[in-house]
Amino acid sequence: MGFDGEVWCVHGAHGREDVGEIVVDEADFPWLSGHFTAGPGYDAVEPLFTRELALMEEEDWQEWEAVAVEIRRRVSMTSPRGPVPEFLLHIEGDRAWFRWSDEPFEDD
Repeated sequence: MGFDGEVWCVHGAHGREDVGEIVVDEADFPWLSGHFTAGPGYDAVEPLFTRELALMEEEDWQEWEAVAVEIRRRVSMTSPRGPVPEFLLHIEGDRAWFRWSDEPFEDD
């Protein structure tokens, strides 16, 4: 299945505010990446994405997990086929990369 050119939307909590959209331009299973255009709701969550990337670089996985959970609590995603139950999303500047699942992740 080709993903090139698809638009995936990122929404604020409960889909109320547009956080941005990702136009997919690269697929490297299981990751998709593309150009990110921020929406009006992005400023409210941008610090979480900045912190998440910094924690990855520091390899502080315990704190990273807490921030990743907060991101999933504060934003949702919609693919061209509908709501995305689970995802891992990174945003840096005008680039975003993510992986997703059609099923909710299992809790440990």
